[in-house]
Amino acid sequence: MIWGYKMNIENKIQSLGLRLPLPPKPLASYVPIMRSGPLLFLSGMLPMVEGKLFAKGKLGVALSVDQGKACARMALLNALAVIQAETASLDAIEKIVRIAVHVASTPDFTEQAAVANGASDLLVEIFGAAGRHARLALGAVSLPLDAPVELEMIVQVAGMAPQQKQAGPDQV
Repeated sequence: MIWGYKMNIENKIQSLGLRLPLPPKPLASYVPIMRSGPLLFLSGMLPMVEGKLFAKGKLGVALSVDQGKACARMALLNALAVIQAETASLDAIEKIVRIAVHVASTPDFTEQAAVANGASDLLVEIFGAAGRHARLALGAVSLPLDAPVELEMIVQVAGMAPQQKQAGPDQV
């Protein structure tokens, strides 16, 4: 709350010095988001900035943990942009249910959880208690386009149940 007014999520993101990018386009034959009742399932999001990867390569050889965290944050901002496009406002988010962070890394790299904290910590910073979530942090041999991180999410939203068909006069 600021001066007695509830801060909306988009304003909170701006107050952190961040901005949402345009929602990224799918790279293959899938949809970026799927709704089932009050849940939104997001496809894997890469750390894209204006259609290009924020960074390339593997953790443990080409990138540091801090660079990996920055990539996880960027992938999260892309995910939030997709949610905003679907819901019209991030204020529809009731809670973050789960995230999975896939980290392209060498076989001896073991700090996937630290890389995933880049996204997890930002979610809590933006959403407070509603940003706490279950999580998977997993090493991967490679990711699309040589991305260092790919993030997927499950989010619960308010007032987003699938539209039900109204009964017509012959169905009453």
